[in-house]
Amino acid sequence: MKLPHPPFFLFGMGNRRKFLYKSGVLYDAMTGDMLRSWKPIHEHIIPHEYTVKWQTREGKTYTIREDETGVCLMVEGTQTWLTGNPLQLPDFKGGGPGEPFGNSHAHILKVLLHEVLVNIVDGKPLANFLVRDAPAYRDATIICEALRRTGNLGLVKDWILSLAEPFDLARQGEREPDNLGQALYLISMVSDREHPLVARILEQADAFRRTDYLAGRTDGAEHPVYQTKWFKFGLKSLGLPDDFHIPVSFDSYAPVFWMDYRDVSNGGPPFTEKLKESNPSLAWAEAHFHGWDPPMHVAAKNYPLSWEQHSEGDPPYGMSLVAPEFVDRRIAAPQARHAAEMLLYFLDHAQPGFRDHGHHGRDEHFLHAH
Repeated sequence: MKLPHPPFFLFGMGNRRKFLYKSGVLYDAMTGDMLRSWKPIHEHIIPHEYTVKWQTREGKTYTIREDETGVCLMVEGTQTWLTGNPLQLPDFKGGGPGEPFGNSHAHILKVLLHEVLVNIVDGKPLANFLVRDAPAYRDATIICEALRRTGNLGLVKDWILSLAEPFDLARQGEREPDNLGQALYLISMVSDREHPLVARILEQADAFRRTDYLAGRTDGAEHPVYQTKWFKFGLKSLGLPDDFHIPVSFDSYAPVFWMDYRDVSNGGPPFTEKLKESNPSLAWAEAHFHGWDPPMHVAAKNYPLSWEQHSEGDPPYGMSLVAPEFVDRRIAAPQARHAAEMLLYFLDHAQPGFRDHGHHGRDEHFLHAH
């Protein structure tokens, strides 16, 4: 998909204040308030360096840069910190087995991590903070997996520990059975089977049990293979007994879950190009599952790299702060789940030593900050 392309950049990764820079104006991205404005004659956005530079007619050079410490405005060498809160920003040029990533590849990974981290608000992993105010478990599991592997899971640990409901009710209040396994896996990242929500999840599973598998509505349709995979994975992650079996059935969502049970396919055709364009996270998950080539081209110079098209419900009105065209075309960008799916795909396929199909203990990661 060709995204609207007004030049902009978001600052405020992790639990930091959020800023939007656009055409010489710095906004509070949460409120839309204009904070500072300039009249740039030259402007340069460098996504992989988390940096915007510009010059004014007066000959002054300005830079806003984000790093592991915070967001800093620099004017002719004078620094002013705008917000701070520590986090991990791997350089993705090594730090594990196998060959180091090339520069262009590392640049892509850095931008994808930014698009995940910038959507954390008050310790909550959101899909897009401009249009969402509550996490969905389906998105959060993939986002948190990316955080875990980059040493940033601590940013959302308190939110995971506070989980108190088996279902996120994110789709018109519907109880979706894949949430049960997703909640179990989230808990396994930072706690154990004694977490108070675990017992409630196991009780709720009985309502969706069909002999030895789970079934119910996810995204408006039954996906028993996908739902059972998630539940079995959640049970295994917490070391809980498991007498469930993945059913032999066509399920278009079966390859969306790639963290385990990779010998269980969907028994049918791949996702359509139309669906992949509007929900690209599904395309990357499918490619990850099968070990296919990347489903679409990714260019390090572009920003943002991730998106989602809202086919149902209200348009993403919060994107109007960036540009009205995003709202008109119903596109939210960046989108943290899509970014996380791409990041995890590249980690697993570009450097085999980083493969991690399954849980290996709480709050561990396989990349090292530079």
